[in-house]
Amino acid sequence: MIKFIGHAFHEDVGSGDHTSMACIDAQAAGKAKLLIKEAGIVAGVDLARMIFASFDESLKFEPLISDGAAVSPGDIVFHVSGPARSILTSERLVLNCMQRMSGIATLTRHYAEALHGLKTKVLDTRKTTPLCRTIEKWAVKIGGGENHRYGLFDMILIKDNHIDYAGGIEKAILAAEKYLLEKKLALSVEIETRNMAEVQQVLDTGKVNRIMLDNFTPEELKKAVALINGRFETEASGGITLATIRSYAESGVDYISCGALTHSAGSMDMSLKATGK
Repeated sequence: MIKFIGHAFHEDVGSGDHTSMACIDAQAAGKAKLLIKEAGIVAGVDLARMIFASFDESLKFEPLISDGAAVSPGDIVFHVSGPARSILTSERLVLNCMQRMSGIATLTRHYAEALHGLKTKVLDTRKTTPLCRTIEKWAVKIGGGENHRYGLFDMILIKDNHIDYAGGIEKAILAAEKYLLEKKLALSVEIETRNMAEVQQVLDTGKVNRIMLDNFTPEELKKAVALINGRFETEASGGITLATIRSYAESGVDYISCGALTHSAGSMDMSLKATGK
């Protein structure tokens, strides 16, 4: 996270915040508050604390509302006080991160609430903003979702193109098994299936931890989950929306992955307002 913050400041500040340095005395003190302007789930409070501390350890951060809390317009999330220049230079990075994270957390909460009473968990995907995956997946967790693999390195996920290039489901699974043994890696293996025939091929081969059921209808998904019968974890994916997620979850599937949690979430409206010296 420190590396992310450092890169973000380098991008934004560059050779210096010349506006603040030109207009604000170096010794000037200031106070500010984070003001919510839109209802939702707040996320990024802990990150804001880290950002301010990373830029200037003398800044005093006073949180009033914690990550994951429901907020309404007019709510104040935190106060920050200290050198006015430091507050101004840090302001945009804090807001950009919190607005983005809060938008993701809010959308994720809607998906999680749609699954209330069912065992199914909603997962994110790798459809994230480059270099911002850490904070976007963090926001999913804050909103009540679960993280899928973080990247290409922490799980074997055999998708349709892998299967086609490898020459079929059995060949792809056996090749993955051999690779993990040779490299002495303890990674979970998931494989994507596109129809019931492919599900049966996976069941016949075994040697996986989870079966992805891609672009199945709710009715097909129910049949597939029944066929798998708990032998492997199950995950549904492909075009599942907030309006349809419960109908898929009622099949008994373990997980539903939704790229929309990160690639389609808007940003929550909020602002950092000066409150005096």
